[in-house]
Amino acid sequence: MKRWLFACLMACLVCLPAWAYEVTDDTGKTVHFDHPPLRVVSLLPSLTETLCELGACERLVGVDRYSNWPAMVKKLPQVGGGLDPNVEAIVALKPDLVLISVSSRAADRLRGLGLRVLQMEPRTSAQVRQVTTRLATALQLDTAERVLRNLDAGVEAAAQSVPPSLRGQRVYFEAAGGPHAAGPQSFIGEMLARLGLANIIGPELGPFPRINPELVVRADPDLIMVGARSVRELVARPGWNQLRALREQRMCVFSPDEVDVLVRPGPRMAEAARLMARCAVEKGLRGPREGAR
Repeated sequence: MKRWLFACLMACLVCLPAWAYEVTDDTGKTVHFDHPPLRVVSLLPSLTETLCELGACERLVGVDRYSNWPAMVKKLPQVGGGLDPNVEAIVALKPDLVLISVSSRAADRLRGLGLRVLQMEPRTSAQVRQVTTRLATALQLDTAERVLRNLDAGVEAAAQSVPPSLRGQRVYFEAAGGPHAAGPQSFIGEMLARLGLANIIGPELGPFPRINPELVVRADPDLIMVGARSVRELVARPGWNQLRALREQRMCVFSPDEVDVLVRPGPRMAEAARLMARCAVEKGLRGPREGAR
């Protein structure tokens, strides 16, 4: 009997190191895991969506107030927002992993309470790939390659749907009120480029700059992409009623659900690319712009 117990103990000791692994997050902090986390709280919608697409939605025990896809996450306890999480509610859920944005100030407090925390916040397509891979490693899943392969194929299919005659259009994409634009260095700007569209925002302004509305008036884009909640503010801006895109009704107004798809860097980026491609085809400039070449 003693020999059997000793053999079992040794087997366990041998198995434990196989589960031990580490993941380094976007802040450079390395998180040690002794076993795959089974109770996860996600405080960023893009991370929630990525986790579910990787096949681990059932491990979620709580989400932020903005996570709403897939539909099943709406039934989970909400623990505030990424920037203002309810720390007490998070602790009460007893998570063995908390996913939170790089910009959140609550991460250190959560760590101080003994919780394992990964800070990740993708802003570019390359960072989406990194976050997907890191999250799969943290959860010990082998599905990252499939998810990324499907994402790339979907974006490429959307790009192929834009005929050559409609490429090269100059686009203004309003990512949020303020106005905040999507610059060429952002994942949205990168998708516009893959679709063959030109961004009127310069790379020197950063991924999601708050811009002076006069910049758009001077650029006079061929096509405008904006969310429904920003339309009223947009048309009231000085000089915007003279924009060719508005006068000729070359503006795509996305519903709140579509905006969620467009502004979240994660597995639904292929769907986002399809929305932008459809906009370029349905509302785009049909002939050569006056004064071009």
